Amino acid sequence: MMKPSPNYWAIVPAAGVGRRFSADIPKQFHQLHGELVAQHTLARLISITPIKRIISPCDPSSGYWSRVRATNNTRVQLIAGGETRARSVLNGLVAIQQDANSDDWVLVHDMARPCVTCMDINKLVDALEEHPVGGFLAAPINETLKLVASDNNVTKTVDRTQYRIAQTPQMFRAGMLQDAIQRMLDNHLEPTDEASAIEYIGEQAMVIEGRQDNIKITRREDLMIAEAILQDQERQGCV
Repeated sequence: MMKPSPNYWAIVPAAGVGRRFSADIPKQFHQLHGELVAQHTLARLISITPIKRIISPCDPSSGYWSRVRATNNTRVQLIAGGETRARSVLNGLVAIQQDANSDDWVLVHDMARPCVTCMDINKLVDALEEHPVGGFLAAPINETLKLVASDNNVTKTVDRTQYRIAQTPQMFRAGMLQDAIQRMLDNHLEPTDEASAIEYIGEQAMVIEGRQDNIKITRREDLMIAEAILQDQERQGCV
């Protein structure tokens, strides 16, 4: 008897206030290339047909969501977020628990990464299809990397070939990811991303090289960069 193929689920945490962004409204509700940031991000995930449901842990009562057309899609579900990113992701995992199997795949993506291409998401899904754990998109570092002490003096130049910039989506087996995050939180630790939780339980994540333009909007000036990226992606036809 053949083992059933795993389902794919997506969790897009959006409960944070974005303190480094320094704005009155959360960064996912800012205008970007004719739409809100959240619309761009969710629309790209919706276009990935294997994804069964897209869960966004957030503040569902926010009136800004009515301006995000993607939330009208039957595959998109807004749920209450947590106090931290990790707790929001855990809320998302609990939300799919009744319908998902432990071996199903969960893609966790930042709402503030609207420039991720569908090609990169599909590349991630294809590369990890038979992997027992999962992995994530990452970009190589093209700049010289320095190790700086607390007094702002350089202690050494680091070999950049050994380092990668972790991006999202990060895709892991549902049961393993939930167990990893819960174990860290139970020990009063906050994972910085899903891969760090997987590392905490002794598992290894696979790195899949992604595009450099999959940036995260963190500061106000990132909106201008994202605008230029989206325009260029449209010209290249690589959304």
